[in-house]
Amino acid sequence: MSPSWQSQALIIVPTYNERENLPRLLAQLRDLPGDVHVLVVDDNSPDGTGAIADAVAACDPGVHVLHRPGKLGLGTAYRAGFRYGLQHDFQYICTMDADFSHSPASLLALLDKAVEGYDLVIGSRYVPGGAIVGSPPLRKLISYSANWLAHTILGIHTHDCTAGFRCYGRAVLETIDLDSIFSSGYSFLIEMAFHIEQAGFRIGEVPITFVNRTEGASKINKLEIVKAFYTLLRLRTSALPWERMMAAYHSRSMKLKD
Repeated sequence: MSPSWQSQALIIVPTYNERENLPRLLAQLRDLPGDVHVLVVDDNSPDGTGAIADAVAACDPGVHVLHRPGKLGLGTAYRAGFRYGLQHDFQYICTMDADFSHSPASLLALLDKAVEGYDLVIGSRYVPGGAIVGSPPLRKLISYSANWLAHTILGIHTHDCTAGFRCYGRAVLETIDLDSIFSSGYSFLIEMAFHIEQAGFRIGEVPITFVNRTEGASKINKLEIVKAFYTLLRLRTSALPWERMMAAYHSRSMKLKD
C-alpha cells in the first residue's frame, strides 16, 4: 500500500563539500517508498559536490539541483528550497543534513506524523527515545545550551528547536513570511520554530538518533554560535513591545469589568 503522501514530499539537502556522502544519501532517499523527491542546494562546493548532484539528476527525474554562486548560509539555502517546493506543488517539504547525522529511514516517521495533521514535525534528540551518538562533549553542551536558552528567553515549547531534520506542511511555508526571517545560518532553525509557534501552528516531534558525521567536516563554527545567541536576544527584544501592548490591553479590560 502506498503512503498517503505518495509523490507529495520534497527533501531539501543543502550541501557544501559533501562529495563523500551525497551519492549514497541520494540513493537511500530515492529508495524510500512513496517516490520521495530530493532537491540538492549546492553552494558551489570546491570539491565538486554540485557536479556529482548533476550527474545523479541526469539519470533520475526525482533528483533536482539548485546551484548557488558561493557559501551563502544554511538559512538562505532553506528559503531557496522552500520556494522551489512551493512552486512545484509539493505538500510536504522536508529538510535534512547531507552527512548522515539524520537517518534517511527516519524520514518516514516525520512524514507519517505530518499526515496526522501536524504543521511542522521535528526529528528530535530531546524527546523520549531520542539520542545523540558520537558528538563531542562541547558540541552537546552548545546544543543543550541553545535549546535551554530558546525555551527560557523566547518561551519556545518545542524540545529540539535547533534540529535541522524537519517536515513542514505546505500551509506553514505559505503563511510565514520567509523574507522576514533575518537569520541566515543555523539560527534560522530557532527563528523558524519561534515564528511557527507564534502563528499557532501545530508542532510535533518524533524521536531520532542523531549520529555525528563520519565523513567530511562540520560546518558549525564560532561565528554560527554567536549568531544563534544574537538571534535569541533579537527575537526576545522584538517580542517585548507586543507583550507590553497585550498586558496593557488586558489591564484595561479588567478595569472596565470592575
